[in-house]
Amino acid sequence: MQQKNVFGKPEDCSEVLLHACCAPCSSAIVEWLMANGVRTTIYYYNPNIWPREEYEIRKEESKRHAESLGLRWIDGDYNHPAWLDGICGLETEPERGRRCQECFTLRLTATARKAHELGIRYFATTLASSRWKSLDQIAQAGLLAEQAVPDTKFWAQNWRKGGLQERRNQLLKEYNFYNQQYCGCEFSIRQSDQSDHAPL
Repeated sequence: MQQKNVFGKPEDCSEVLLHACCAPCSSAIVEWLMANGVRTTIYYYNPNIWPREEYEIRKEESKRHAESLGLRWIDGDYNHPAWLDGICGLETEPERGRRCQECFTLRLTATARKAHELGIRYFATTLASSRWKSLDQIAQAGLLAEQAVPDTKFWAQNWRKGGLQERRNQLLKEYNFYNQQYCGCEFSIRQSDQSDHAPL
């Protein structure tokens, strides 16, 4: 599956369901989508996030961002035990390992199902904006998701390019977003304690 190397929407894409991992990562992407005539619905589906208090903070920031722009925002179910079942046996995998691949696939398959339910063909994810994530893993997860759900198409885009990373940092300050210090799950927070990674 080929990654796009420059920004540009698919010719037949006028609407997208955007899986949002958090408000900071969503902000510049949403701004670009709106400026390029793509009607955007934000889908907040992140059962990987732990603890629940952290999940709620990120969720409310995502909702606040969407409401400030008048966008439709959908709250996915928070079922952390089911997510733990999904990645069972992969708990000790390193970041960018098999646990992350499975996590991306679970979340993007749920996004594809929601897109199909809403009658939206294209879905995308803000996960591809983080420099700590593997674009290849995200692209593979998106491909598996579109194969699992009929009449859907994953928009594989490197959202780090085109000045969006710099714009993200500007919007983070303008909105005074909560900026998390780790990916989300309890396994990533343990590993981030042992690394020199900056906030995502």
